[in-house]
Amino acid sequence: MKEIHILVADDDKEIRELLKKYLERETYKVDTAADGEEALLLFERNSYNLVLLDLMMPKVDGIEACRRLRMKSNVPILMLTAKDQELDKVLGLSMGADDYMTKPFSIHELVARVKAHMRRYLVLGSEQAAEEPLIRHRSLCIDVKKYAVTKNGEGINLTAKEFELLKFFAMNPEQVFTKTQLFRQVWDSAYLEDDNTVMVHIRKLRTKIEDDPSDPKLIQTVWGIGYRFAGEKHEA
Repeated sequence: MKEIHILVADDDKEIRELLKKYLERETYKVDTAADGEEALLLFERNSYNLVLLDLMMPKVDGIEACRRLRMKSNVPILMLTAKDQELDKVLGLSMGADDYMTKPFSIHELVARVKAHMRRYLVLGSEQAAEEPLIRHRSLCIDVKKYAVTKNGEGINLTAKEFELLKFFAMNPEQVFTKTQLFRQVWDSAYLEDDNTVMVHIRKLRTKIEDDPSDPKLIQTVWGIGYRFAGEKHEA
């Protein structure tokens, strides 16, 4: 099995060492950075499968580091924040983060989330993913094997979680899902601190796939319940 390489960026030395210790117990290879600038340099020099970013770091903070990383890669990014303000969480997700955890956190829950993200991310390269068909809907084409989405023949740049969310919707057209169901299916976790993770990802996804995000025709809101993907699934 290919070695999984993780980057941990946090200005707290004790947290860096704790995360490195527990993640290495899971046989992951772990590099650490004390600030966002160092994290970006390491990312340029190495190939990572997942990044853990602290929100408040010197030189380059987690939000800016996330924004820059997302411009280059769709690897899962998990934000760590000591703040309990909704704005910080939403901002991190809006910059392309796939998930977040608020400090202080359970190290066992964090490891579980990392493992869940890795299962979701790496399965795209497995034989199971390679056997899945193209999924077409109107102007959209979702190529699971190539981890790519096009609209009217033009490529759309999606993060790992945006892709997984769209794929899940498209594989289950016309079915209504609550935010909790979507979180557990796409993030593969029983932990849901609030609705922001799902809501922000749906809002970002709509801006990329809808003709008019303010009047979505594909990912529709079912008031009081959740969301559904409108239309039939076509496979090629």
